[in-house]
Amino acid sequence: MSAARSTVMTRRQRVIGFALCIVTILLAVLDTNIVSSATVPIVRDLDPVHGVDNIPWLIAAYQLAATAALPLYGKLCDVLGAKKVFIGAVATFLAGSALCGMAGSMDWLIAARALQGIGGGLMSVTMVVLRELKGPGEKNGGRGGGVGGIVAGAGMALGPWLGGALAEHADWRWIFYVNLPFGLVVLAAAVRVLKLPVRTARRTIDFLGAGLAAAFSTTLLLVTEWGGKDHAWSSPLIVGLLVATVATLVLFVRRQATAAEPVLPLGLFRIRELRYGFAIQGLVGAAMMGSVVYVMIYLQAVRGIAASSAGLYLIPMAIGMAAVGLLSERLATAGWSQKTFVVSGTVSASAALALLATLSTDTSLWTVRLALLLMGIGFGQLVGQLVRLVQDTAPADQLGVATTGVRFFQTLGSALGAAFFGTVLSRVYAAHGPGGTTSTIGRLTGHARRQALDAFVTSTNVVFWTATGVMLLATVLATRLPTRREPEPLNPEPVRVRAEADPEAGASASTPSLHR
Repeated sequence: MSAARSTVMTRRQRVIGFALCIVTILLAVLDTNIVSSATVPIVRDLDPVHGVDNIPWLIAAYQLAATAALPLYGKLCDVLGAKKVFIGAVATFLAGSALCGMAGSMDWLIAARALQGIGGGLMSVTMVVLRELKGPGEKNGGRGGGVGGIVAGAGMALGPWLGGALAEHADWRWIFYVNLPFGLVVLAAAVRVLKLPVRTARRTIDFLGAGLAAAFSTTLLLVTEWGGKDHAWSSPLIVGLLVATVATLVLFVRRQATAAEPVLPLGLFRIRELRYGFAIQGLVGAAMMGSVVYVMIYLQAVRGIAASSAGLYLIPMAIGMAAVGLLSERLATAGWSQKTFVVSGTVSASAALALLATLSTDTSLWTVRLALLLMGIGFGQLVGQLVRLVQDTAPADQLGVATTGVRFFQTLGSALGAAFFGTVLSRVYAAHGPGGTTSTIGRLTGHARRQALDAFVTSTNVVFWTATGVMLLATVLATRLPTRREPEPLNPEPVRVRAEADPEAGASASTPSLHR
C-alpha cells in the first residue's frame, strides 16, 4: 500500500492553527464595520462632490459579496478540503485589502471592497478549520466555538473605534493596509502548518445552485437596503427586486432538490437540530441587528454622543461575550448540553432587549451599559453554541455546507431584521413626531425638537419590544432542541482519508470515509 500524505497534526501545530483562525476571525469581523466610522475622510479624499451618494454602496458591497459567496465556500470545503479553501479565501481577502488601500476613486474602492468581501467569507471557512483542528481527546467541539464568539464580540466593539482612530491619526488607507502584515503571516503559516483531512474522491460542484443562491441573497439584501429608504416599497425597482428574490428562491430550492451535489442539501432540514438551529440563528441575526444598530442611533440622536464615543458603549457587550465564552468552555466540559446554552442565551438576550425597550430621553447611561452587558452574555452563548450544535449534528461529509449554512441564515436574518425594524421605526415616528423623518431631528429646536426626541424614543422602544418578541420566539424553538449526547470525533482515525492508497479497492474505497 503506497503512503499517502498524513493529516495528523502535533499539539504544537494545532495550537498554531488555532491562533491563525482567531486572527482571521478578528480580521473578518473588523472589516464588516471598520469602514463605517471613516466614511467622511474617504469621501473627502476620493470624491468630495458626489462621494456621499456612494457611501451606502461602499458599506454594502462587502456584505453583499460575503453573503453571496457563503454557500459556495461551504461546498468547496466539503469537496476540496478546508485548507485549500481557507488559503484561497485569505489570499482573496488580502488582494481586496491591498486594492482598497490603493483606491484612486470611489468606484475603484467599491469594486475592491466587493472583492475583499468575497474573501471575507473566510470567517465561515475558519469555523470549519477550527472544527477539523479538534484533537482526538478534545470533547464538545474543542475550543473553537466559545473563543470564536469572544473574538467576534471584540471585533464588533473595536471595529468602529479602530476605523475612526486610524482615519483620524494616520490615514484612512491604513484601515485596509493593516490587514496585510497579519494576513500574510496567516497565509504563510497556514500553508506550512495546517494538515487537515484531504478529500480524494471526485465530486462535482453545483455552480448553478451557488449562482442562484448568490442571486437570491443579493436581491434580498438590496431590497432590505433600499426599500422604504432610498426607494418606496411600491416603486418599480423594489417591486422588481422582490419578484426577482422570490423567483431566484424558487429556482434555488428546485435546484437543490434535483442537483447531485447541492450547495445546501435539503436533507439537512430533515435533521431536527439543524432545522431548529438554522431558524434560531436567523432570528438571532435579526435581533442582534435591531439591538446594536438602534442602540447606537439612540445614543447619537437622543443623547448627543459622538459616533466614535458611542462605539465604546459596545465594550460591555464584548466583555459579556468574552466572559461567557470562557465560562461556557468549562461548563461544556463539565457536561452542560448545547440546548442548555441556547435556551439560556435566548432568555438572556430577551431580557436585555426588554430592558432596552424601557429607555427614555433621560435614562441613566449605565442602564444602557447593563443591557449591552446582558446582551453580550446572551449572544456570547448563542454565537458559539449554535455553530457547534450544527457541526456536531451534520453529516461529516457535509460539515462545510452546514457551517456556512448557519452563517448564511444569520446574515439573511440580519438583513430582514434591519429592513423590518427600520420600517417599524419610521412608521411609529411618523405617527408621533412633529413631521418629517428621523434624519431631520438634528435641525429641530425648541418644542419641536423635544417632541421629535420623545417620538424617536417611543419608536425605538417599539423596535426593542419587537426584537424581544423575536428572541422569545427563538427561545421557544430552543426548548424544542433535543439534548445532545457526546458527539463522535469528526476524524477518529486519520487513515480514513487515505483511501486512494489502495488501487484495487474499487470506487467505494476511493471515497473518503468521513461519514459516521
